[in-house]
Amino acid sequence: MSVTTAIILAGGLGTRLRKAVPDLPKPMAPINNRPFLEYQMDYWIAQGVNHFILSVGYLKDVIINHFGTNYKDATIEYAEEFEPLGTGGGLLMASKSLTEPFLAINGDTFIEVNLDELWNFHIQKKSKWTFSLFKTDQFSRYMGMDVDQNGEILSLKPNKSQDSGLANGGVYLIDPKALPSLDYKAGHSVSLESDLLSDYISKDGRLFGKEFKGRFIDIGIPSDYHQAEKIVTQWKVPHALKPNSE
Repeated sequence: MSVTTAIILAGGLGTRLRKAVPDLPKPMAPINNRPFLEYQMDYWIAQGVNHFILSVGYLKDVIINHFGTNYKDATIEYAEEFEPLGTGGGLLMASKSLTEPFLAINGDTFIEVNLDELWNFHIQKKSKWTFSLFKTDQFSRYMGMDVDQNGEILSLKPNKSQDSGLANGGVYLIDPKALPSLDYKAGHSVSLESDLLSDYISKDGRLFGKEFKGRFIDIGIPSDYHQAEKIVTQWKVPHALKPNSE
């Protein structure tokens, strides 16, 4: 079994970044004269992903016209929003025809994730929804979580006794069998974090997360966007890895 499909959530309005990048959707923000989205796709293509579904909305034609239906060795299709659906709505629409486990990736953040390690952890835990996690002390900005020693996510809020801990890195490995039980269906405008995940937990769904200690970047605000050049040029793309397998 291999994970070859990735959904990239690229439909957001990007209001916080608009002062620095006024005429582009966030994932197309230029870094060294290349869109951030190209760096993301390069990283996953190197690990065996050969099919991207781009969930697009705000200024979507900029993305569609730039990439078309192919990028390097990967095919691209688009899940187009004609009204804002939120991160959760974009995910549901983009994944509605998928039958095998897939990646879901935030279009404005990135974390170095070894896909083999994420997949093996996902299988070991018999998980249907697995997070990549990173350590932070900025719980007010990132989605901090309470995670036990076995990697099970106990709460979508951080442990109040901790000043730092694990937070959502924005790369998920999802079994599509996890989605039909949700109250929300394709076409609904919903948040991934506030609505879909909360609904999944309320139905006794188990979430798991694995910490990755590589570089993390969030280009959603101008100050961090201006730091992105330094980080993306140092990403350790695991070229030597074979496509992940069970």
